[in-house]
Amino acid sequence: MLSNVGVALMLYRYRTGDSNMQSVWLCSRNDAIGNVAVMGAAGAVWFTASAWPDVIVAFAMAALAISGAIQISRSALLELRQA
Repeated sequence: MLSNVGVALMLYRYRTGDSNMQSVWLCSRNDAIGNVAVMGAAGAVWFTASAWPDVIVAFAMAALAISGAIQISRSALLELRQA
């Protein structure tokens, strides 16, 4: 978990580069967020004895992945049009 957060912090300054750099940044960011969220959800599942925290995190992670895919696709298409 800490290594993913550390990598995301190191890549933060490259978040506005070309589509390849944006992709690396978004994947690293999503991994870091996912690790933290899964740990939080595990604690919440244990504390509440409910599966809902896990389900909520799963939907949030899916939304992050879809959002990242849309951002990178748009960026890559723009680069292709400019080439």
